[in-house]
Amino acid sequence: MNSKLVLLTAFIGCLFLLSFTGDKKKKVVFFGDSITEAGVNEGGYIDVLNKEINKKGLSNNYELVGAGVSGNKIYDLYLRLEKDVLDKQPDVVVIWVGVNDVWHKADFGTGTDLDKYGKFYDAVVKKIQAQGAKVVVVTPAAIGERNDFSNAQDGDLNMYSNWIRKYAAENNLGLVDLRKSFHEYSVANNPKNEEAGVLTTDRVHLNEKGNAFVAAEMWKAIQ
Repeated sequence: MNSKLVLLTAFIGCLFLLSFTGDKKKKVVFFGDSITEAGVNEGGYIDVLNKEINKKGLSNNYELVGAGVSGNKIYDLYLRLEKDVLDKQPDVVVIWVGVNDVWHKADFGTGTDLDKYGKFYDAVVKKIQAQGAKVVVVTPAAIGERNDFSNAQDGDLNMYSNWIRKYAAENNLGLVDLRKSFHEYSVANNPKNEEAGVLTTDRVHLNEKGNAFVAAEMWKAIQ
């Protein structure tokens, strides 16, 4: 009888401890380049997302962490993955990279060819998954906001985005398709086919509307 009582007490104790683990905040790390680096600033997309989470009364459910560095390409993310992401013990990692891999090819000759981009990308994802975190991947949004695909880097951005979509589907990853949603927004809200000023300040980095737009798209994937 005493042994049964001990086992019952131990079982109840385990249930009690498990009830507390359910209250653990979901830590989400946003891993990327200058767009994400700016995302933690006042009015940035991570800041906007945090404020919306607070408004919804969910501040005890989520912890958002920015891990963006200006100028980063996919191999830069690979090199700083341990320190800036894995050491933080995330539950979810949102990878948003690709603009510099494309942009720097044209401007500086130092971008990343698609085959190498894919290999580094896969290596980053596999290391994150090996630690037990979920991965959400994001297509590069824009280098220019013209909606008729006349921006100089549209061809490469579409190619890299197609690769990310296919990779996400094959590996059962979360996907935020900003390339698609930015284009659809520009078609609907950019009648003069302007190169910037719709969701970006300079063709790439987000303005106020852009930050709110990205925050809403990210929330769909992480909630």
